Amino acid sequence: MWQEVLVQNDVRAVLQYVPQFRGRLFVVMIEAGKLPEAAVAECLLDLAALEDVGVKLVIVVLGGDVKDLYDWSLECEIKVAMARQKIDSTQLAQEVRDILARGQVPVVDGSGHGALDDAMVKLVIDLGAAKLIALLEKGILVDGAPVHAVRAADVTLMAQSREVVGAELLQQAAIACTRGVPRVHVLDGLQQGVLVDELFSNEGVGTMVHADSYQVIRALAAEDIPELLGMIGRSVRRSFLVPRNYEEIESRIEDYRVMLIDDNVVGCVALHEYPEDQCAEVACLYVKQAHEGRGYGAVLVKHAEQMAVEKRIPRVFALTNRAVVFFRDRMGYGEVGVEKLPATRRAMLETSGRRSQVFEKLLS
Repeated sequence: MWQEVLVQNDVRAVLQYVPQFRGRLFVVMIEAGKLPEAAVAECLLDLAALEDVGVKLVIVVLGGDVKDLYDWSLECEIKVAMARQKIDSTQLAQEVRDILARGQVPVVDGSGHGALDDAMVKLVIDLGAAKLIALLEKGILVDGAPVHAVRAADVTLMAQSREVVGAELLQQAAIACTRGVPRVHVLDGLQQGVLVDELFSNEGVGTMVHADSYQVIRALAAEDIPELLGMIGRSVRRSFLVPRNYEEIESRIEDYRVMLIDDNVVGCVALHEYPEDQCAEVACLYVKQAHEGRGYGAVLVKHAEQMAVEKRIPRVFALTNRAVVFFRDRMGYGEVGVEKLPATRRAMLETSGRRSQVFEKLLS
């Protein structure tokens, strides 16, 4: 039973990306000369699946036998076409565009070039690709682990202050982003399933350097309300959150914020003001189950607190019946009695019959 649930969750995680990826162009560079045949074969099968869901692909072969990889691609039923121009040819980008326009996947000979050198990056920029993905013999490690998302602007400081394996690659990825590549993914090609795990999960398994916003907290829009209701429904049913309907949220839509990871909504929070009592409630705090344990709840609460500071609200409070340790030990809230609540909020609590504990924090 649990295995079936896990499989269903995996399918849902993949499906949320299908409309986002459809029609986008990914340039995938494969260090074919250094990766074992099994890893290359798995990568090509994954690329075939990406092609099936509407992703436009360009395959750049870094060393090894280009003709051999081309033949393997045909075996995987990828609609490949060999590009005649070399990687540093001024005519390559146009040839690649022509092949893509025919509905085929260009295979480019990148022998003699590094995955993120100038010629490679120029091709990606000229094509307007959404992602540059490099499957290499070795990935990038920061303090012994991949960094799932790092801003290009933060790379130099990271390289100076932490132990980095593949520091040159990391710097090259940052330069590529500053030149105009939205996202660079550097993956350990020896890791099984690395391409799918990187692309079809919000946090990924490799190192991604990005120029655009990867983690965003923004105001709730009207079109987000159905997704918000669906997202928090599980906690509402279990009495962890106060029940809300579309009209209630719409009437106070300016109070709500949603967190997006890789353009997908993963959490929410609201700040309900009580001006007469000079305080506000941190409410509707929720992080999707698949994204728990990554600190997003704390980020959302801090964001709500900052909203209060900007509004010159000196005190915030939260009601909870399951997140006592989180608010008390992690967020620095102190438990208080219900008499500290604004009268209208206290009346709502008493009417609901809920046994929520009240926590308060004074803001500087």
